[in-house]
Amino acid sequence: MTKIAQSKSPSFFKRTAAIIYELFLLIAVFSIVTFLFILIFGDATEGLNHFALQVILWFVGGMYFVFSWVRTGQTLAMKTWRIKLESMGGESLSLNRATLRYVLATAGLMFFGAGFIWALFDREGLYLHDRLIGARLRLTDKV
Repeated sequence: MTKIAQSKSPSFFKRTAAIIYELFLLIAVFSIVTFLFILIFGDATEGLNHFALQVILWFVGGMYFVFSWVRTGQTLAMKTWRIKLESMGGESLSLNRATLRYVLATAGLMFFGAGFIWALFDREGLYLHDRLIGARLRLTDKV
């Protein structure tokens, strides 16, 4: 692949496919964490246990994403679709920026996916959370 192709943004289809793949991975991880939580703490359908489980799942998801983004710029789904996250200057994200990206992406999802829908209207196709922290997704030839 040429340098021009490497710096190209992934298509809407590739980003959506990676998100769907990510969802399947998270469902598996969240199922295991939920099983262990219920095994240890019992029923989590209401009250404090319900809230605690939600917070734990959010943190587990965050650890997966933030660790992946800081370490290699790619989650497993991003590696599969050859997508890499980086700063606008091409550097890896710092721990603080990756954490902020996760928090902002979560907020974007809570507002009916507005942070992701933003990419349909952004001139560079960036998600709102990437626009705010100065990051971008790009195609890579490395898996």
